[in-house]
Amino acid sequence: MHYQALLSDGRAPRVAVLAAEVEGKLPELIESTVRQIRAEMPVYADARFVTHAELRNSVRANLEHVMRTLRGSDVPDLSQARATGRARALQGAPLPELLRAYRIGLTEVWHRFVELTAAAQDLAALVAATTAIWALIDDLAEALTTSYRDTTAEVMVAHQNRRSALVEALFAGGAATEGTLWDIARVLDLSLDGTFVVVAAETPRLGQEPLPQVEARLRALHHASAWRLTPDLQVGVVSLRDPAAAPAIVALVREHPLGRVGMSPVFTGLGNTARALHLARVALSSMTPGTPGLVQFTESPLAGLVASAPEASVQLAHHVLQPVLDLPGDERNVLLLTLRAWFDCQGSAKLTSERMFCHPNTIRHRLKRITEELGRSLTDPADIVELGAALRALNLFPEAAHLPAPR
Repeated sequence: MHYQALLSDGRAPRVAVLAAEVEGKLPELIESTVRQIRAEMPVYADARFVTHAELRNSVRANLEHVMRTLRGSDVPDLSQARATGRARALQGAPLPELLRAYRIGLTEVWHRFVELTAAAQDLAALVAATTAIWALIDDLAEALTTSYRDTTAEVMVAHQNRRSALVEALFAGGAATEGTLWDIARVLDLSLDGTFVVVAAETPRLGQEPLPQVEARLRALHHASAWRLTPDLQVGVVSLRDPAAAPAIVALVREHPLGRVGMSPVFTGLGNTARALHLARVALSSMTPGTPGLVQFTESPLAGLVASAPEASVQLAHHVLQPVLDLPGDERNVLLLTLRAWFDCQGSAKLTSERMFCHPNTIRHRLKRITEELGRSLTDPADIVELGAALRALNLFPEAAHLPAPR
């Protein structure tokens, strides 16, 4: 039963008489309540969230409100409970401990009512007072809990907004982090001079995380991280316990990729995050669109270089491969597939023939045709590098095969 409902059943006058007597000994009641709370609750005994003086002032304010309610005929005054709930939420005090302190205080009030009614053997008055106190406890606990949770939600939103802004500044780099790196490191729980990698994962659809629960999963491995979600990417900076821990991060991210994921090289210093994000995005772009998986920039720096300069890479593909690209469709496709397979098979005609299900001499004939058309050698390291880069550019930007040659 809530206290307001109790007022209508005729018991309020009896409670008011007892409350008036107890209120006369309020200083003693306040001190006994403070002693009881400190004796039973280490968080208050150790002054973890409030000083002993603040505890006494809070107990005084709340008991004064309780006594005014019990001796009055109006609805309960819950303003102090709401104020206490908000104040303790801002201080980070645990809600269960807060509710327990309230119960201790109201139990102390009840003990005073028991002493008064015992002398007169007024059982009816004690029942009325007990019912009123427990109804009041319900009302106060509800008001306090609602205020505490509302304030906690506000604090969490404010903290998340600030955290998001700092993560955004960290990835933006430059002037955005000038003079604020220490604060960013503190709020994000990252070491200013630590070792990191940056991860960039493309989102499968708007608002969907491609790496769900990644921060919690990393935390379970004792790696702190900070993430943000944009319409096209989920990006994060991961703090490594040591540089050798990078393979464990790669393994975790590779578990269930929903799309392409790029990872930067391992780097030191939080101030280098923006540059590392660029390299992670380059690594992502080096993968064929629509192919889930993870590539770290260091795994294929040539592919990263090609991906980082799309326009120049398309021009390279045309410059190196144009004679083959100009051939009729089937002939062009066969030669390009053969050249790709030859690179994939480390230049072995035998392995290439096995992959393409044809005789090694057929592969050799096709390779001879390719060198003649392109005017390049498959034994000259310089020519091989250019051909490899051109093939990667064509793989990443397939539309280049159908564009007119640049003039």
